[in-house]
Amino acid sequence: MPEIISRYFPSLSSIQKDKISSLQNLYKKWNSMINIISRKDIDNFYIRHVLHSLSIAMIISFKPGTRILDVGSGGGFPGIPLAIMFPGSEFTLLDSVGKKTRVISAIADDLNLENVHTVNKRVEDEKSEYDFITGRAVTQFTKFVNHTKKNIAEKGINDLKNGIIYLKGGELRKEISPYRDKITIWNIKDFFSEPFFETKKIIYMPL
Repeated sequence: MPEIISRYFPSLSSIQKDKISSLQNLYKKWNSMINIISRKDIDNFYIRHVLHSLSIAMIISFKPGTRILDVGSGGGFPGIPLAIMFPGSEFTLLDSVGKKTRVISAIADDLNLENVHTVNKRVEDEKSEYDFITGRAVTQFTKFVNHTKKNIAEKGINDLKNGIIYLKGGELRKEISPYRDKITIWNIKDFFSEPFFETKKIIYMPL
């Protein structure tokens, strides 16, 4: 398994290590057919995609039975790495672009991730309820909240209340200002020392 992952997550099982180790080659294979992630990111794959996704595991350990909707999942981030990390939780990876959901589905099958389901639709059309909604720089935070708050179930089973967990970088003050009293923000650089995470943040807003 890549040293960068084992450094921060030393207690993964051998099955989890094998699946994480397989990710880069799988994405290289699929990316050569359908460009789902930036080609330059393939060289920094484990930092920019896998570790970034797993930063969520630094603020919450999803309990078995937790239902997570990953909105605008794109190439399957943060959903695929989180599904490997939390095999007892159910991940629904939603994207409006059909070729992306087909690739995510194929990668989940290749990894034998039985806790991953893919949905090809716009989030506005998604009716089901989930414990948590995740996303990674899909759109402005206010828009993301407006599109997804209807999908958050009231009752939860985790230490954090049900809500939105959003990954985004850069200057966020303006777009989070309507929710300033409700949200908690973590700087990912406090978890991971790589320069890539210098401006990256996790935004959590409970229901």
